[in-house]
Amino acid sequence: MQPDELSFGRFRLDLRQRKLFDNAIPVNLKNKAFDILCVLAAADGQLVTKDEILAKVWPGLVVEENNIQVHISALRKALDEERGEPTHLFTVPGRGYRLAGVQAGGSQRPSIAVLPFQNMTGDPEQEYFAEGIVEDVIAGLARVKWLSVIARNSSALYKGTAVDPKQVGQDFGVRYVLRGSVRKSGDRVRITAQLVNAQDGMQLWAERYDRQLGDIFAVQDEIAISVVGAIEPGLRRLEMERVKRKQPESLDAYDLVLRALPFIYRLIPEGSAPAIPLLRKALELEPDYSVAHASLAWCLHVRFSRGGQHEEDRRAAIHHSRAAIAGASDDATTLAIAALVIWFDEHDVAAALDLFDRALAISSSNVVALCTSAVALAWTGKSELAIERAQRALKLSPFDSLNYLSYQGLAGANFHLQRYAEAHLAAQRAVEQNPGFSVPYAYLTATLVRLGRLPEARDAAQSVLKLDPSFTIRRFSVIVGVNPAVFDPFAEAWRAAGLPE
Repeated sequence: MQPDELSFGRFRLDLRQRKLFDNAIPVNLKNKAFDILCVLAAADGQLVTKDEILAKVWPGLVVEENNIQVHISALRKALDEERGEPTHLFTVPGRGYRLAGVQAGGSQRPSIAVLPFQNMTGDPEQEYFAEGIVEDVIAGLARVKWLSVIARNSSALYKGTAVDPKQVGQDFGVRYVLRGSVRKSGDRVRITAQLVNAQDGMQLWAERYDRQLGDIFAVQDEIAISVVGAIEPGLRRLEMERVKRKQPESLDAYDLVLRALPFIYRLIPEGSAPAIPLLRKALELEPDYSVAHASLAWCLHVRFSRGGQHEEDRRAAIHHSRAAIAGASDDATTLAIAALVIWFDEHDVAAALDLFDRALAISSSNVVALCTSAVALAWTGKSELAIERAQRALKLSPFDSLNYLSYQGLAGANFHLQRYAEAHLAAQRAVEQNPGFSVPYAYLTATLVRLGRLPEARDAAQSVLKLDPSFTIRRFSVIVGVNPAVFDPFAEAWRAAGLPE
C-alpha cells in the first residue's frame, strides 16, 4: 500500500496533502516540481531516467527535456542544494536523477504550531504582552528536542482571525495546535491556553493562569515557563498513546523510544527489562540518538543498582550516559537523565551537577531536570537548592508521574537539615506517588525513627524489604553514599529500624 508520507533528512513529503515540509515549515513548490519530486521519492533511491519523468509527469504530451531541468533547479533551491555537494537530489549525467535517503512513513516526531494569543482587553497597546507570551512559549517548546515547532513568523499569519485548528494542521502539517487568550484587568492578568489535536479538532489539554501584575516581564516569563512545563509531559503522553496503535514493522527510532518509555521508569530490573531491546533497536537505526542512549543508560543503572550490582552494567550505563551527552547539547531532558546516572554510577559529582545546570539553562521549566537534580543535590548535601528545585517541579507539573522524585528530594534535604516533620510528610507523599518502589519507604523509615515512632518505622522497613529483598545499607551506599555527612544519619536510622547492614 502506498504510504501517505515519505521523508528524507529534515524534509517530509505529504503525498495526501501534496505538500513538502522542511522541519514542519511548508515549502512552496509548483505542481510539476512537486510531481517530479514524488516520482523520484517513489523510486526508493534508484535512478529515474528523464524519459520516465516525462512519461509520468507529462503523460501523453510532447514536452521538451529542458522543462525537467527548470523544475529540478526549483527543487534544488527548495532543498537548499543550490551550492555545494548535494545531499538528497543527485544528477546522473546523461541519464536522469536520483533522490537519496527516502524513508516510508515520514518523520514521526510530533510538530506543533502556537497561534497568536487573543488579546481580550480590547486595548491595542496590550498586544505586545500577548505577543511576548507567545514568543516565550515558542522559544521554550523549541528547546524540547523531540518536538518540531513552527516559527512565530509563520504562525503569526493567523493573527486576528478565527482559524480552525484542523486548517492549521493542513497548512503546516502539524499534529498539534496551541492557542490561547490574554485578559488584563487592573493589576491582574488571566492567561488561558488550550492544546488541540490538529487532525480532528479535539481539545486535549487546557489550563488557566491567574497572576498579579508586578513586573510585567517577570509575569510573562512565569506564565510562559508554566505553559511549557505543563505541556511537555502531556505531549509526551499523547505521543506514547499514538505509537501504541502503530504496526511493529513501521516503527522508527523515535517510535521505539516511545514504546520503551512506560518501562524505563519502573525502577526494578524486571520492570524496565522490556525497554532494553527496544532502545538497542533504536540505536541500531540511529546510532547517535541521544534520547535512546540516555534512556538505555537509565535502564542499565536500574539493573546495576537493584539487579546484583554487576560491574558490566555499571560500565555500560556510564558509557551510554556519556554517549547521550555527546549528542544532546540542547536537550534538557536527556542531559538530566545522563547526569543522574553519572551521579549514581560514576560518582562524578562535579560533572553531574554541571550537567543539571546546563539542562536547566536550556529549559528552566524542565520537570525531569528539576526533580532528578533535587534527588542528587539532597544526597550531595546541597539541601536548600534541592528543596528549591523540588518545589519548582511540583509547582510546574503537580500531576507529573515523576513527582515521587521531587518528594524524595524534599525528604532527603529536610532530613539532612533535621527538619524531620517536613521530611516525614515528603516521604509519605513519595510513597503515595509510587507505592511499588522501595526507596520512598526507606526515606519514610528514617523519618519515623527520628520522630520516635519506632514500631511504624519497623513496618516501613519491612515494606522496603518486601519490595526489594536484596536491600542492604551497604548496597544502597554504593549508589547514594557520596557524602558520609548525609548518608550516615540515614544509615543509623535504618539500623535502628532493623534494616540489614
